[in-house]
Amino acid sequence: MFETVVRALSEGFLKTLELFGLTLLGSLPLGLVIAFGSMSRFKPLQKAVRALVWVVRGTPLMLQLLVVYYGPGLLFGQNIWGGGTSGRWIAAVSAFVLNYACYFSEIYRGGIEAIPKGQWEAGQVLGLKKRQIFFHIILLQVIKRILAPISNEVITLVKDTSLARVILVYEIIWESQSFIRSDGLIWPLFFTGLYYLAFTGLLTLLFGYLEKKLQFFRV
Repeated sequence: MFETVVRALSEGFLKTLELFGLTLLGSLPLGLVIAFGSMSRFKPLQKAVRALVWVVRGTPLMLQLLVVYYGPGLLFGQNIWGGGTSGRWIAAVSAFVLNYACYFSEIYRGGIEAIPKGQWEAGQVLGLKKRQIFFHIILLQVIKRILAPISNEVITLVKDTSLARVILVYEIIWESQSFIRSDGLIWPLFFTGLYYLAFTGLLTLLFGYLEKKLQFFRV
């Protein structure tokens, strides 16, 4: 029985890791795009992007998962995600990417706006274009400033992946709950916690290492 539980939990955790990885892969760059939109000098774009961020940050991720998955079918009479497990999976990844992109965008925006304007002006005096100034002068300083809040969001994401089960995405907690329903076993739930603790522990060590590597770059 122990081997059966471990095998099921490991399969569920692989699904959790896949959702985690795809969310970061999509939300980190999208968050930067949203951050630029929220800082745009074109007021209609700025207001629209900030309204989107406000709505996403102000509503529960669980609600967003339900709206993203069921909303198109109920509103337009067509399920854009497709049927079965793959459809639920695509919807879950889309909802997670949008949610975390909005959170990351605010972290990016705070980091970029915290850089003294004098550094932008110095780059312009040197004849650099705005793109060159950002990538060669500003970006490393922004990374240094935002690493701690980004690490906090990333670790939160590990735990938030469990919410995907509300649209029947079979991640690790779904697998552990199945043993309660079928065999009346509670200990797989506690064993599940070890998977989360081990993974968040590794992430904590990784971000701690990165922070030390960036200590030379003081701002």
